[in-house]
Amino acid sequence: MSEHQDAWDASGPEAQPGLPRIGEPAPHFAARTTHGPRTLEDYRGEWLILFSHPADFTPVCTSEFVALERARPDFEARGCKLLALSADSVFSHLAWIRSIREAFAVSVGFPIVEDMSMGIARAYGMVHPRAGDTSTIRAVFFIDPHGIVRAITYYPMTVGRSIPEMLRCLAALQTAEKGGVSVPADWQLGDDVLAPPPVSADEMDRLAEAPGNRDWYFRTVRMRNGEIKGT
Repeated sequence: MSEHQDAWDASGPEAQPGLPRIGEPAPHFAARTTHGPRTLEDYRGEWLILFSHPADFTPVCTSEFVALERARPDFEARGCKLLALSADSVFSHLAWIRSIREAFAVSVGFPIVEDMSMGIARAYGMVHPRAGDTSTIRAVFFIDPHGIVRAITYYPMTVGRSIPEMLRCLAALQTAEKGGVSVPADWQLGDDVLAPPPVSADEMDRLAEAPGNRDWYFRTVRMRNGEIKGT
């Protein structure tokens, strides 16, 4: 599947194909938000984190919105916008963010999508197809500048998401794509990365015989400005 393939339209009455998967186009949406109308195409050319929450005025979601707004400059420094979603109305969203501003002195600066029909939530698999409410919705979709889903996470209602992990995942995706590498467990921005494994017997033998290589299939390398700087 082409990385630039158009996203399918989730707004039509019959638009309910399989749920989005990593490496596939994100479902198209067009919706009202607290910042006016928004579509998926509005975010082409930049990274987007689309995340859902079960309901406005809930304690776990409030803690997440406060933390995400405080971290918003860090996401935007990496060329990534934040976009929230729940089945509540725009009017409920506006009342909630005003309450957050008054209670926590935090002004939520990212849009919140109104999804009262749950059409977007169902298209993205944020809620079980047979569910009658939004109680199971708590998902995060990392969408790249071409509209392709690059990572997905789900959390239950009772557990707040880790904003540092969201930032780490974004940085890891960008680093891996830019350098053609992978990142190891617990990787943090600035750490060594993993070089691609060999794809031929000759390359395997050459790497296995090179001095200083611990394992031919596990090679850590350093990157600077998106380029590998050696083993």
